[in-house]
Amino acid sequence: AKEVKSPSSSPSPSPDVTKELVKFVVIYNKNKYDIEFAIDETVAKLKLHLQNIIGVPQSLQKVMIKGLAKDEKTLRESGICQGAKVMVVGSKLDDVIAVSTPSSQVLSDEKASSSSKEPLCKQKNHKRVIERGVPDDALPGILNTKEPLPPFPLCGMVNKSGGKVRLTFKLELDQLWIGTKERTEKIPMSSIKSIVSEPIEGHSQYHIMGIQLGTTEASRYWVYWVPAQYIDSIKDAVLGPWVV
Repeated sequence: AKEVKSPSSSPSPSPDVTKELVKFVVIYNKNKYDIEFAIDETVAKLKLHLQNIIGVPQSLQKVMIKGLAKDEKTLRESGICQGAKVMVVGSKLDDVIAVSTPSSQVLSDEKASSSSKEPLCKQKNHKRVIERGVPDDALPGILNTKEPLPPFPLCGMVNKSGGKVRLTFKLELDQLWIGTKERTEKIPMSSIKSIVSEPIEGHSQYHIMGIQLGTTEASRYWVYWVPAQYIDSIKDAVLGPWVV
């Protein structure tokens, strides 16, 4: 008699069963995490998985495996194998916002000033920065002109503490890099809620510009002495040309 196999003896493979898992170690901020993940999933999916483990948003993570791993590549293609060590770098969103969050005194000054609808350059917290004068290395400002963003970083500007600031627009990465002497923050443009700007009285070829990094106005990162001809292009690049 011909043997008949029962259906249970030859189950159809489910996608989950066929996934090959790889165990490796993720190192972030001097801490080590044992990770097990599907080797044929993408680096982008791995970042999403790591988001809750290390507390760094997917968009702020950089995964390093023999260099920077690309989001669209699989773990296998990126060179992750059993027992591999994978480095992750990136700032937690709270840290990014903390850099730009003003003190309670400055906040109370801002609240008082905003309620009176004073121009930004007249408000106490901005006035103290402007009174230091145009930085020696400020780029020339041009009135009534819209110029495209230059291929080099915009420099010669200062932040609220008077420290030098440069802005680099990494359009291919959809990131704005805010660089100071101490650090460079790489901000996903999609996380920037708004940008406000006003000409500086007496120096209208330059603007004060506030880049909102979080959900409230308190998370605005203020930049002073931004050349007027680049303001519209900055807003277009970060927020999209359809945002008025």
